[in-house]
Amino acid sequence: MAVVCAQAVDSWPIWNLQGYGVEETPIWDHVDCEETPIWDLDDCVETAELGSGTFGTVTKAWSYKTGESVAIKTLSSSSHDAVWREADLLRACHGHLNIVQLRAMSFDRSADRLSLVMEYVGPSLHDVLHRARRGCPFQEDVVRYLMRQLLSGADHMHRLCHVVHRDIKPENVLIGDGVKICDFGLAMHMSQSPPYGHHGTRSYMAPEILLGKPDYDATVDAWSLGCVMAELLLGERLFGRAADDADQLLRIFYILGVPDQISWPSYNSMPLAGELVAPPSIPHRNRLREVFPEDCLSRQGFQVLSGLLSCDAGKRLSAADALELPWFTSN
Repeated sequence: MAVVCAQAVDSWPIWNLQGYGVEETPIWDHVDCEETPIWDLDDCVETAELGSGTFGTVTKAWSYKTGESVAIKTLSSSSHDAVWREADLLRACHGHLNIVQLRAMSFDRSADRLSLVMEYVGPSLHDVLHRARRGCPFQEDVVRYLMRQLLSGADHMHRLCHVVHRDIKPENVLIGDGVKICDFGLAMHMSQSPPYGHHGTRSYMAPEILLGKPDYDATVDAWSLGCVMAELLLGERLFGRAADDADQLLRIFYILGVPDQISWPSYNSMPLAGELVAPPSIPHRNRLREVFPEDCLSRQGFQVLSGLLSCDAGKRLSAADALELPWFTSN
């Protein structure tokens, strides 16, 4: 068995990839997965792909080491640095029920490739909402149940671990016995020096990132959580699928209002303000309540949503502040 960069592993074991196999059944449906028979081949079981993309692949496997299902993430890059970076951020957030847990590192000597071995949770929130439910929105009480857990995980990341995720979206939320934030590939530690760069998924990206602010903070995750909350209530993305960053900003302004000295005093200080896109010349008010009328979302729920979706990061709710509002404390 190979030992890789042992000083960076600390107490995390490194497992040989031959200890896993690939499961043959489609696994986006968590219930069906758990009931699928598993066949043995020596000390491993067969595996199947959970997901793939430009980042790499994630597979579900059965670990002979711990006797549990695990998810193995293998990055496309041959560099070990990106794997260790994500592992360090996961370890920093270790121990919270609403953040996916790192189980081990896996090293495939034949390919000289490191992989992350994480707990297996279940399907993504995206798959539950858009495949299993076919875009049918959730009721408010279910949204509150989900958001309480997501905000709790984010609060742990931000206040105790000093980590900003930067890519919270339904695809990066897993549903099992509870709700867990996953995929820390774009995350950063708050000790990192700016500029922090343009990272995330456009539909969930805070406006200050779109406008080139070099030293944004953890409230960018709060904005993303507001976008997720809106999507759970609507069954679709609040701002749709923009063609580019300029289009995304215009979509934000259309729903949340054109920035002015009252709604967003620091707007003109943003590096790309007036350069990326010219705000509509005719100011209009915030239309968010029209999208979420009171028969869809209570006043207490709207207080949370509108607070998370403040264009001005200085007025935006933090995860901790959101959890202190009556929508959570009174229910």
